[in-house]
Amino acid sequence: MIWPDGFALAVMATKFALYLGVLGAAGTVIAALMFRLERTRALAGGFAIVGAGAALFDFSLRGGNLAGEMSGMIDPEMLGLLWSTSVGTALLLRLCGLGLLITGLFMARAGPWVSVVGGVIAIFSFLQVGHISARDTTLLDLALTLHLLAIALWIGILVPLKRLTYAAQSYAMAADVGHRFGVVASVTVPALILVGGYMGYQLVGSFSALVGSGYGQALIIKAVLFAALLGLGALNKLRFVPALRIGDPAAATHLRNSIRVEGLLILGILGVSAILTSNLALPL
Repeated sequence: MIWPDGFALAVMATKFALYLGVLGAAGTVIAALMFRLERTRALAGGFAIVGAGAALFDFSLRGGNLAGEMSGMIDPEMLGLLWSTSVGTALLLRLCGLGLLITGLFMARAGPWVSVVGGVIAIFSFLQVGHISARDTTLLDLALTLHLLAIALWIGILVPLKRLTYAAQSYAMAADVGHRFGVVASVTVPALILVGGYMGYQLVGSFSALVGSGYGQALIIKAVLFAALLGLGALNKLRFVPALRIGDPAAATHLRNSIRVEGLLILGILGVSAILTSNLALPL
């Protein structure tokens, strides 16, 4: 296997931080609004700051890539040229969306809705650049949007739900949130599978390309990680959440451990996605 160079690793790391920041921020405010969760402001704000910083650094890295040398990362002429393209549009959407999300965190009654709108705008930025944007089809755009929203919600629910499992007095609320998320997941998970399969087929094109190319192999790894995530989600819904509803402290411990593993799997999925969108899926 040919290992990517330092610049390529920087691109992957930045994309990973961008996905985690934007999807984490958007997912946290969406989950907070849907499930009436409290104590999420700092979490959503932290994700948003990570996303905004990664968005700026990603833009700078693209300038260096366009110039063919590191000096392009701070070259005003090169960055100005890049700003006039879809890359500049994506950066604008990300910064405006995340800025609106943070603003909503400090507003009263309409704040949650303002934050959600900001999160959706930031997520919409991913339609402007990347391997999907080049296809220019409405169906693919819709598929990617649904895919990202579903993943964002899954990321956003993990930490708040985990917090609810630490105290016996919040077990009932944790069970209620877990149950309602399971109901939502019964719709979003099939959608994720359908749109993920559709996007994979459009991007790979054939079974031989799926198993014989680095890109296809990375997709397989992503699918395996997602399957494990689904298995844990089903275990939570069918076993741990019902046990938690009747106040079983062991169920709370099991659910916390399950959430930790889910978080690691999601980080793996985001990492593979960063590789795929960086054009660095090399033969294994």
